Formats: sequence, C-alpha cells, structure tokens
Amino acid sequence: MPEGAVHAARESETSPLVRIRSLLPGLARAEQRVAKVVLEDPSAVARRSITEVALAANTSETTVTRFCKAVGVGGYPQLRIALAADTARTEARSTRNLGGEIGVDDDLAAVVGKVSFADARAVEETADQLDVPTLERVIELLSEAGRIDVYGVGASAFVAADLQQKLHRIGRICFAWSDTHIMLTSAAVLGRGDVAIGVSHTGATTDTVEALRVAREHGATTVSLTNFPRSPITEVSDYVLTTAARETTFRSGATASRIAQLTVIDCLFIGVAQRHMDTASQALDATREAVGSHRLGVRPDGRRRPRETGK
Repeated sequence: MPEGAVHAARESETSPLVRIRSLLPGLARAEQRVAKVVLEDPSAVARRSITEVALAANTSETTVTRFCKAVGVGGYPQLRIALAADTARTEARSTRNLGGEIGVDDDLAAVVGKVSFADARAVEETADQLDVPTLERVIELLSEAGRIDVYGVGASAFVAADLQQKLHRIGRICFAWSDTHIMLTSAAVLGRGDVAIGVSHTGATTDTVEALRVAREHGATTVSLTNFPRSPITEVSDYVLTTAARETTFRSGATASRIAQLTVIDCLFIGVAQRHMDTASQALDATREAVGSHRLGVRPDGRRRPRETGK
C-alpha cells in the first residue's frame, strides 16, 4: 500500500475525539463551544440533529459545519457517523464507564480505577493516532545523527532525560537539557546532521519552543513531541510526533501525558536500536555488566543468590 494510503487509513481509524481534543486550543471561541458539547457526550451528539447541537453550543448551524471542517470530518453527517463508530469501538474495548473526572466523594478504589483507565487510554489512543511514516523518518534521523539534543522543562524534562538515557546506553551521542540558558547554548552549537527534539505536552512552553527555533536556525533538524498538532512548537519543527492524552481533575492527565510521551519515546528508542542491532546489543550488555556489582544478589522470588566461589 502506498505511503499516502497508509497514512489515510490510519487517519480514518483515529478517534474523532482525539483529534478534537488536540485541535481544541486553536479553534475559534464559538467552535470551541461546539467541541465541548461533542466531548461531553459524543454518543448523544451522534443521535442529535445539527440544530440541536447548535442550540446546545449557543451558536449557529453554520458554525457547527465550520467546526466539522476544522477537525477534518467534512460535515455534520460525517461527524455523526464517526462519533457513532467511535462509541461502538469504545464500548467493545471496555465495559467500564469510568470517565475522567475525579470527584471529591470518590473513594480511593474509584480514584485508582479512573487514573489507571486514563493512563491506559492515553497509551492506546496515542498508538492509534501516531503517524508511523513520520516516526520512521525521525528514527532514521536519530540513527544517522552526529549529535542529539533533547529539550524539556517541568514534567517534560523527565521524558527528555529518559530518551537521553536510553539512547546513551546504546552508544548514541545524546544530551538532555532543562535549564533555559543551557538549552539555548546547546542549540546554538548544533548544525547540519544534528537533531534537536523538543518535548512539550501543550506545545506552548516558551523555553522549549525558543530552543528548537535556535537549533533550526543553526541547521539542525528539529522534532517536536506534543499533544497539540497546531501548537506553537510545531511552527519551529521539521517533524511533529503527537500524543493523545486528556487532562482530568487534579492534573491526573499530567501523569497520562507523560505515559503517552514515554510510549513514543520507547518506539523511537527501539527503532534506533533495531537499526544498530549488533552494536546496541553489545552496548546494553556492557552497561548491564557495569552496574551489576551495584545490585544486591537477590533472585526474583526474594531469596538471595548463592555467592560465586570460583570453584
């Protein structure tokens, strides 16, 4: 199947709710009201007329139609079909109706259920919408890069550090930076053949966006990992990888966003390791052996391993 057809097929499989959430910040205010009506009860919208949805969003039928085009479904009939299909897929995957909002009266068991459900959905929906051809191209660039610098602040700094640690273990020259001045200094010394990666859930973190901009100006190839494909960071990125994590009460979405980002990071790491299988395997064995003496001699069942006697 041609690359374009593969991409189109994947787009058709992507949940319309994932696209709507990712594009929400860039929509006009009236279109955002329509989006919120859809996101609050997609199965109900699938049964409603365009007039009913317009009234619920306190807007016009024309705005509803513009909203449909803005999120890539063509028109309202297509939106209803997509929502109905997505509802059926969701019900087939899980009979739990945990939702995302955590209430003050939820007991701890309910909190655990909702958080774990949100995390699992973030991974699943990220995988469903991930652009595989773009992912493959980024893997190629990382495999051939002279140097890789990863930028992220706050929670995204931990994700950046995870990619750095993974790539470093297989012998790739990679650095992770979270301090603004060091990020900019790093970006200024990159050049052709180097890759700069910016990690930002919102895609609007000034420090990360600025670092990518500087890296790009100096000739490096830039990649962003974000939840919002129309956010500012994408304007300074040659390649964009997206996650699909939803924000929920008490910022449990912050955990889901990191898990979604780490899913993409693992795909990048494994893809690069596959392209350097022999050297990667040797490097992993060497690093494992190097830290082996710093682990207690305990077996997985909790019992101590017998000491080596040399006999």
